Amino acid sequence: MYSLARKLLFSFSGEAAHQLALESLDAAHRLRLTRPFTGTPIHSPVKIMGLEFPNAVGLAAGLDKNADHINSLGSLGFGFIEVGTVTPRPQPGNPKPRLFRIPEQEAIINRMGFNNKGLEHLLKQVRKRHFPGLLGINLGKNLNTSVEQAVDDYLLGLEGVYQEADYVTVNISSPNTPGLRSLQYGEALKDLLKPLKEAQQRLADQHQRYVPLVVKVAPDMNDEELLSLASTLRELKLDGVIATNTTLDKTAVEGLKYGNEEGGLSGRPLTEKACIITRKLTEALEGELPIIGVGGIFSAEDAVERIKAGADLIQLYSGFIYRGPSLIHECAEAIAAIKES
Repeated sequence: MYSLARKLLFSFSGEAAHQLALESLDAAHRLRLTRPFTGTPIHSPVKIMGLEFPNAVGLAAGLDKNADHINSLGSLGFGFIEVGTVTPRPQPGNPKPRLFRIPEQEAIINRMGFNNKGLEHLLKQVRKRHFPGLLGINLGKNLNTSVEQAVDDYLLGLEGVYQEADYVTVNISSPNTPGLRSLQYGEALKDLLKPLKEAQQRLADQHQRYVPLVVKVAPDMNDEELLSLASTLRELKLDGVIATNTTLDKTAVEGLKYGNEEGGLSGRPLTEKACIITRKLTEALEGELPIIGVGGIFSAEDAVERIKAGADLIQLYSGFIYRGPSLIHECAEAIAAIKES
């Protein structure tokens, strides 16, 4: 069934197909038509960061940037959903076209540029959710906020979403906002995260509720950079890390249509790279921080491999686009089986 739907969707441009798919899913959810195609959601709780996730499979940030589709996406069996990336103020993102499918490699290149309707809209949508799983909210900075002042935008975001999120992600690894990835390194990382941790503690005291703070990192760091990052995350007592965002390495799609487009590459070419980063982070963090593994997960086998590499949870994006909703159940069932064995 999904293969037929995908064939139709792939006849449209990437961004048009994305919107059509979400609107169709919303309609199916309103008519209570999603359950026959997804089966009974897997209940296999995973406890990390002081939270209990209904199952280990989540939706990665980027697919539902504005939290407009939480309930319909949640009906597909995800244990958790991460919305955003949201910036304090609305912004249009980069000029279109900015989303490109490369089916030969089951890949996607995007240079969306944090296009979103802003914090106020996202919060309005989040407050209407009925999804029973956990909700992560992914924060970014506005394009017209300098890298030097980025912390101001992240603080505004944290303040805004704190009461609505189950966990909050600091996105400093998108390749589509100039200079953003520089915040992953050295003193710049400490200068960003220390005020956020202080604000997190203040908000926890104020609201009598601790909301975990995690960082999403890029797959393109070398070993020295990874070790430095892991050391900082441990020193500042971050609650978790998401590995990884998209890659700038386009080797796998060279010579293919759209293979030379600017932006971050996701999908099947990221499978091995993201798994290696997960394994290296597992070693560097020495069990002090949990890891959410994302990038190139297209099968139950991929999901299990990521868990064996050290991830506690996984997220889907490109695999979900190419494989459809059945992938959620397959991955959750496979992870549940290895955790029980």
